[in-house]
Amino acid sequence: MNAESDERGEVVEKTTEVPATGDVTAAKEPVLGSRAPHFIKRSRPLHVSWQVGVFVVGLAVVGAGIVMLPLPGPGWLVIFGGMAIWATEFVWAQLVLRWTKRKVTEAAQRALDPRVRRRNIILTTIGLVIIAVLVGIYVWKFGIVMPWKIKE
Repeated sequence: MNAESDERGEVVEKTTEVPATGDVTAAKEPVLGSRAPHFIKRSRPLHVSWQVGVFVVGLAVVGAGIVMLPLPGPGWLVIFGGMAIWATEFVWAQLVLRWTKRKVTEAAQRALDPRVRRRNIILTTIGLVIIAVLVGIYVWKFGIVMPWKIKE
């Protein structure tokens, strides 16, 4: 007996499960798989070469993002852009990108919580006061010395 029939042998309609949270957007996620044009998917050698090209371009973008992490530039943004390029062809990249989007959305929701915002503002203020006191003690103790020599 398969999952699509009940005990009487009648075919039962498949239903999509909606999460218990009431979030209907999660049920309408796009289908995983290649988004290559149909004429490319029809020919196996052309599709493989298309996937290799997408992988190389995505790898170049992700590599540039990794280089930008210690250097000036939007490193993480470029890395996620490379992941989005890979996600046009590869299921694993689509799953990683979907997980990342979910985690970023959850973090943004937590950051908007009034209690968390209040706590972050208090911690930032305390940190700035500590830094200001330390800078004041340093200036009081050693003074301000310019790195260049200017004769008056």
